[in-house]
Amino acid sequence: MSAPIANYLLTNDDLYLMGKGVWYRSYEKLGAHPCNKDGVEGYWFAVWATDVKSVRVIGDFNDWDTDATYLECTPTGGVWYGFVPGATEGQLYKYLIETARGDLLYKADPYAFYAECPPGTASRTADISGYKWQDEKYMASRAKQDFFKRPLNIFECHLGSWKRHPDGLAGNGDPDSDDHAGSYLTYDELSEELVDYVKTMGYSHIEVLPVMEHPFDGSWGYQVTGYFAPTSRYGNPRQFKHFVDACHQAGIGVILDWVPGGFCRDEHGLVHFNGEKLYEKEEHPNWGTFKFDFSRNEVRNFLTSNLLYWVGEYHADGIRMDGVTSMLYLNFGIDDPGQKKFNSRGTEEDDASIDFIRTCNDTVGKYYPDVMMIAEESTAWPLVTYPTSDGGLGFHFKWDMGWMNDTLHYMQTDFPYRPGNHKLLTFSTMYQFNENFILPLSHDEVVHGKCSLITRMPGDYWRQFAGMRALALYQMTHAGGKLNFMGNELGQFIEWRYYEGIQYFLTEEYESHAHQQHYVAALNRLYESQPALWQDSYSPSGFDWIDADNADQCIISFARHGDDEKDDLVILINFEVNPHEDFRLGVPRPGIYEEVFNSDDEEFGGSGVTNKGVKFKTEDEPWNRQEQSIELRVPPLGGTILRYVGPLPKKRTRKTAAKSAKPAAKSATAGKAAAKKAPSRKTSAAKTGNTKVAGKSKAPSSPASKGGNAKARSTGATKSE
Repeated sequence: MSAPIANYLLTNDDLYLMGKGVWYRSYEKLGAHPCNKDGVEGYWFAVWATDVKSVRVIGDFNDWDTDATYLECTPTGGVWYGFVPGATEGQLYKYLIETARGDLLYKADPYAFYAECPPGTASRTADISGYKWQDEKYMASRAKQDFFKRPLNIFECHLGSWKRHPDGLAGNGDPDSDDHAGSYLTYDELSEELVDYVKTMGYSHIEVLPVMEHPFDGSWGYQVTGYFAPTSRYGNPRQFKHFVDACHQAGIGVILDWVPGGFCRDEHGLVHFNGEKLYEKEEHPNWGTFKFDFSRNEVRNFLTSNLLYWVGEYHADGIRMDGVTSMLYLNFGIDDPGQKKFNSRGTEEDDASIDFIRTCNDTVGKYYPDVMMIAEESTAWPLVTYPTSDGGLGFHFKWDMGWMNDTLHYMQTDFPYRPGNHKLLTFSTMYQFNENFILPLSHDEVVHGKCSLITRMPGDYWRQFAGMRALALYQMTHAGGKLNFMGNELGQFIEWRYYEGIQYFLTEEYESHAHQQHYVAALNRLYESQPALWQDSYSPSGFDWIDADNADQCIISFARHGDDEKDDLVILINFEVNPHEDFRLGVPRPGIYEEVFNSDDEEFGGSGVTNKGVKFKTEDEPWNRQEQSIELRVPPLGGTILRYVGPLPKKRTRKTAAKSAKPAAKSATAGKAAAKKAPSRKTSAAKTGNTKVAGKSKAPSSPASKGGNAKARSTGATKSE
């Protein structure tokens, strides 16, 4: 039997808290809830609609009779409520609102937990209680972890176009549609296929483009009508819970995109809900959507409750707040000076929106301190990831749109012109610790004529794939979290199309795409296994330049540090097509190094210029402002990662040398002969200031000018000595 109706009756305290904007669990009473009244089963309905003549609920349960079920209104607060006996789970319904002018509006329930599958626009009754979660171990572990000290490698995904069924139907299964790209995978199917894929590929999190109900596929979910309803395109709310549960059982976190910046203008949604502006403030000048009125406490209450709903009811591990920039500025998208607005101080900050954002982050921090809050903010707004108590916005992470723009601009520069654009590659390190950044190569970069990532790469087919490997290596070894949109991992040539699946068949038909997918999986596993790449990813102590200034050869090198020095890594990436032999590189401390990853490995489709099996012993040869250096092979349009293995072997004493002198003498003749054939490393080209470049000598910048701001850590030198 369902809960008694007494559980849902509105109290004066409820209405008071809603009026203050702090009724954070309003979804527990507003909307549609199964209950019983005097032993009779039915559904409780409650909706906020001020300044209207009447509100009725119509649906399958009363044959859509407009006069069958009038709701009552609370004395204050403008909430209409009532009980409908005989209503059952899964029935369609709407509110019929009679405005102050006498107009009749047919509205979906703003608090509906479930909705009719588009193109239908009705709400659907649902019981979201009773799901038995199986992720207790994951949630307990999450509560103990510091998300600044763990891997953050995100697979961004649009559930409707990751894969489709090969049945030739429309997404919603309509056989008569012009869309023949295949029907959607269900939440249950995604719980197996998508989770298995992300697990196999080695990502730590899935970020889902907005899953809240939306009428138009082409909005990708960013124009919402049902803020509390997981879209019915792929199943029901319990099935979506199962999807999140399956992710957690596989050790994968789930980040949900959330859209408080505005809502769509579809008439069944929030727009003009009472015939006037109730939820909205004004129309967005760029997007045709409506901005929420954050000065109205009931609206703030609606959104803050919604935020806690997704975190609490669906166990979301993170929320990525979309369109933060559009909320921060009063004049975002306004070019006409005559239309510009200003706050009481005469500046352009939107104080109400800023206060709302801070409230959201503080509220999540209060109730769910182990949940990440992520900002999509594209300007230089200060202190985005600083606590609100310090004047910040209170987010944990921010997308680094500057890194994305600069890096992609550099990567699409043709090779002869890359030296002139070198600073685009390195500028991000000037500010990389100003905020807690995530490096995004997101859906926005592969649509609207921007081209897919691989088609931005100059050169022939081989160079394009090598460029993709170099880009991925730079992203993975740069400080900050990582995010890649589906399709990036296999080098899909076409732009993302929301109406069809990603072209995974490419990996079966073309070796280069299979190599790219394998490469990304191997790189993801390397990232997870190397604490230096994520343990201090948001602190200056986690990064040091070795050489930031080798623009002529398009080479950068740097060190990444973890909490323990033994985990330190040295990274060198060559963004030119010339390989290098006997290339001298400064390293942070003396000892033995070995290569743990090389993007040019043949197993990834590379040319095989690697350092496999080589144990590099440092020499007391100052280079790149380091006291020690090594010589190594540098791959073409690729990079290498070196790991510190241990200290140099102790020097032999005279006594030990004397004991071994006699056997050594036997090979003296052979040793002299070998010496005549090969010059010693002490007289190599690198020692004299030249690096061998594809059989020719090319003069690099002088050792004194290399190294950027690299500093040899004194603790490392002391320990190795």
